Amino acid sequence: MKYVPDATGDRRFSDDHTTDREGVDGLLSELDEYGVEQALRIAEANEGAEVTVLTVGPDDAKDALRKALSMGADKAVHVNDDDIHGTDVIGTSAILAKALEKTGFDLVIGGMASTDGSMGVLPALLAERLGVPQVTLLSEVSVEGGVVKGRRDGDAATELVEAALPAVVSVTDQSGEARYPSFKGIMAAKKKPVQSLDLDDLGIEADEVGLAGSWTAVESVAARPARTAGTVVKDEGEGGKQLAAFLADQKFI
Repeated sequence: MKYVPDATGDRRFSDDHTTDREGVDGLLSELDEYGVEQALRIAEANEGAEVTVLTVGPDDAKDALRKALSMGADKAVHVNDDDIHGTDVIGTSAILAKALEKTGFDLVIGGMASTDGSMGVLPALLAERLGVPQVTLLSEVSVEGGVVKGRRDGDAATELVEAALPAVVSVTDQSGEARYPSFKGIMAAKKKPVQSLDLDDLGIEADEVGLAGSWTAVESVAARPARTAGTVVKDEGEGGKQLAAFLADQKFI
């Protein structure tokens, strides 16, 4: 799960062309809330299962972990290191894979994409690094007898897919509304364990991640231009022709 800038805030870039995470409030990515919800449902349906939430992010990312813990997760793992700043999705997948190998896992569940980067490829990258099957973009998911099963809805067809555990899964925003933390859950979250890890703990060199190790880079940024007044077509008998000419000039027709 990911700690992201609030999409309703004034999001912008920092001087080094990375996302400004200090000038705007952050929160648990809404799309990752669906992943947390499905993890909790699977744990409830499988006696003895537990849910660990994992994030890579700055100090404030603990707020996102606490949100997931208050929803019902059992414990959390926070990977935090100054050298991670500027890491792209390739580097993030490497960090997460090392963290998962260290903590151990049966099933990894994530959202369909982050609400800041919107790449949508991290689950696939993670599965490749871990050497396990990926069952992605599911609107339904369940686990039984060591097998994860799900439904993937496409534009032209619906697929029923499954894979043997261990595996990586991602769920869509159609998988089920995330629960609200109760007061009891919020209080209980304060006592749940949060393990902190850095790059040294994971055996990752600083130059493998961060801005220096990123496979992608933002070369330049510019503020969105102010919205200009639209073109008004007054219909005095020639409105249709004027509208058609305008659309043709804009290459819409």
